[in-house]
Amino acid sequence: MISDKLREKLNEQIQKEFYSAYLYLSMEAYFLSQNLDGFANWFHVQAQEERDHALLIFNYLNRIGERIELKAIEAPPVDFASVEDVLLKTLEHEKMVTRSIYDLVDLANEEKDHKTVMFLQWFVNEQVEEEENAEKNLASFRFVKDDPKGILLLDREMATRVYTPITGTNNQA
Repeated sequence: MISDKLREKLNEQIQKEFYSAYLYLSMEAYFLSQNLDGFANWFHVQAQEERDHALLIFNYLNRIGERIELKAIEAPPVDFASVEDVLLKTLEHEKMVTRSIYDLVDLANEEKDHKTVMFLQWFVNEQVEEEENAEKNLASFRFVKDDPKGILLLDREMATRVYTPITGTNNQA
């Protein structure tokens, strides 16, 4: 059994992860409108991963017998100024998610909830990768942003990303 406060925060994180999926679908739509199908693919895969993250927490709460309370999901922005704007917003968003995960870990530690601390460790590790990918995408774009051929090559590279379901956890989505 976990505290009411921690259960509430985990339910809020489910909402944040589903919002992330919506946000990345909105970004995918932007890239489709710009005929950048590779970027669109990258964000489509990202949206799938975020959905999986939400389901990991959902399944964790279920496994430990806690109440799942799905919250309303706010509509994400649909207008973006540029490719760079989207990539910068992605990095900012991932940093916000990282802070949220750290807050959950801090709360679970304060409450000496070892099983939840261990469960959340996967998310801590995942956020290292999420921020690294967002930083890499932004840096790569900034390097080629004034070269249409470079942008097309980057778009092709982003088209190679393939969705891989989460494995290796006890709480598979």
